[in-house]
Amino acid sequence: MAFDAIFQPIEIGKLTIRNRVVSTAHAEVHATDGGMTTERYVRYYEEKAKGGCGLCICGGSSVVSIDSPQGWWSSVNLATDRIIPHFQNLADAVHKHGGKIMIQITHMGRRSRWDGFDWTTLLSPSGIREPVHRSTCKTIEEEEIWRIIGDFAQAARRAKEGGLDGVELSAVHQHLIDQFWSPRVNKREDQWGGSFENRMRFGMEVLKAVRAEVGDDFAVGMRICGDEFHPDGLSHDDMKQIAAYYDATGQVDFFGVVGSGCDTHNTLANVIPNMSYPPEPFLHLAAGIKEMVSVPVIHAQNIKDPNQAQRILEGGYVDLVGMTRAQIADPHLIAKIKMGQVDQIKQCVGANYCIDRQYQGLDVLCIQNAATSREYMGLPHIIEKSEGLKRKVVVVGGGPGGMEAARVAAERGHDVTLFEAAEALGGQITIAAQAPQRDQIAGITRWYQLELARLNVDLRLGTRADEATLLDLRPDIVVLATGGQPFLSQVPAWGYSDDAAESLVVSTWDVLSGRVAPGKNVLIFDAICEFSGVSAADYLADKGAKVEIVTDDIKPGAAVGGTTFPTYYRSLYEKEVIMTSDLALHKVYREGGSLVAVLENEYTGALEERVVDQVVVENGVRPDEALYYALKSQSRNRGQVDLEALYAIQPQPCLSEEGDGFLLFRLGDCTAPRNTHAAIYDALRICKDF
Repeated sequence: MAFDAIFQPIEIGKLTIRNRVVSTAHAEVHATDGGMTTERYVRYYEEKAKGGCGLCICGGSSVVSIDSPQGWWSSVNLATDRIIPHFQNLADAVHKHGGKIMIQITHMGRRSRWDGFDWTTLLSPSGIREPVHRSTCKTIEEEEIWRIIGDFAQAARRAKEGGLDGVELSAVHQHLIDQFWSPRVNKREDQWGGSFENRMRFGMEVLKAVRAEVGDDFAVGMRICGDEFHPDGLSHDDMKQIAAYYDATGQVDFFGVVGSGCDTHNTLANVIPNMSYPPEPFLHLAAGIKEMVSVPVIHAQNIKDPNQAQRILEGGYVDLVGMTRAQIADPHLIAKIKMGQVDQIKQCVGANYCIDRQYQGLDVLCIQNAATSREYMGLPHIIEKSEGLKRKVVVVGGGPGGMEAARVAAERGHDVTLFEAAEALGGQITIAAQAPQRDQIAGITRWYQLELARLNVDLRLGTRADEATLLDLRPDIVVLATGGQPFLSQVPAWGYSDDAAESLVVSTWDVLSGRVAPGKNVLIFDAICEFSGVSAADYLADKGAKVEIVTDDIKPGAAVGGTTFPTYYRSLYEKEVIMTSDLALHKVYREGGSLVAVLENEYTGALEERVVDQVVVENGVRPDEALYYALKSQSRNRGQVDLEALYAIQPQPCLSEEGDGFLLFRLGDCTAPRNTHAAIYDALRICKDF
């Protein structure tokens, strides 16, 4: 009853949705075989329906025309009848679990790239280039306008014949429909531009053609922006007028509303708010649109918690809540609410690992749930009890990989002990969470703490396990997740020493963990360009330091994703952090009471110096392998993993082999430095068969 508003059914057109939670359209980068919804795609959405989602709108940016390239993001291709039987498989998989499934359809106009696949000519109302994709385009011609209108109608037909429950017209994120709407992009003086009615004409003709093709018994909605956040773009008042105009036709069954345009890097970060944003930051825009229309309104931006969803629905701000990343983190979210297992929900922490991968053309994965998007491979979201012998499993290391290994082994029914040298779980997550924009990542650890307590894992915190301690426990399986240490010794001229008083450089870990006090005038050299360097810069500047962050890469934070680096840049510029590229740290030396950092230009070899009082180096980590090599020769499998079995998500053969002694596995950074997702994925695919 605490979440009764979530479970109220609702009508969208002639369609009944069983609850108010939606997985909104996003590019999954899962469609294969020329943009078909093959098994991976189907299993991904079936899991959400199985987990209780009321409505899935799949296929963000699914294309209706062959000149709207789909290959860059492996999006769904609705420009061919080949898609129809694939849609039938998708619809059947979702419907059998009581869910409904629609697809977003679009022509992206200028918002793509031309330099690949069919080498198409991109289109926009007035031939104006888009900043994010840096792609030039032509001015669309009248004949092309009418062709694409017909393509929208045929795409909707294919969705209906495939058994889907509706389509959502994408008029958001500066796709072709809202390119016509926006005076920022549309400078035409013919019937397709100029006046309000003329700028609305293309979208209106698309809507009319789609409705004429699919009839009144098929849901047709529109996803729109609540405010482009550009002075020369569409304001909130403009968007309220647009929504009312289309609603008055009686042909739109629902509106999805999000905040912000995304044709610049800065505005793109708004569209999928990361953990630096407050909860539901653009709800007011969706509520403003709801006041203007007569049909249900969906809103999805940073709604991750069932209490949030309940409050929003109870308040009447919108009619349905999109909890898209929330269901990437835990597709069984709705089922867990219904069963009173709210504490077991793996809550999204807003890391944006999923969407940042998508913007690199990589498949959508979750930083903390390695089973998401791998359902087709047999990776389980729900771990079943083992039917074999109960084993004694010892895990060393309480970072993400070790916590996942302990959780999965305990879910399998084994007797699990976890050693962690620190006084608390978390590992590198604990360090990362100290940064001003990364605090919510600690939610990963909080979930594991709850799960390990529920599963009665024997936690031995503040205890550094050694060879003798482990052997005394007579384990059947030892899993090492001991991580690594900052790699500051790679370049001797940096002046690193194990003696902190003698070392000329410190690590980002030293700074973020508080082991080393912030300097007043600090140079950060970042050779990795992921989160640690920019996080340390943000942290130190927040403490009042004068900071310069230097990298030999193309820019600081170059490997931080497209929806995330803009939020860092906003903060770093505001705090007057100097950002310098193309320089490597050559050496560090003392001069009087200061440090001199000698920097070398990547391209010319020229040297320049900075006089500072602290040099911070981010150079990744080196595996902590000592315990592994102490145990390796004593283990039955000599610590080896069968890679063919691992990559095929099959049980390790050594698990079924008999012999004396224990099996030894290592995972995460103590094997090779990678990231949080890699450590969790290692743990799940190895330990699920214990």
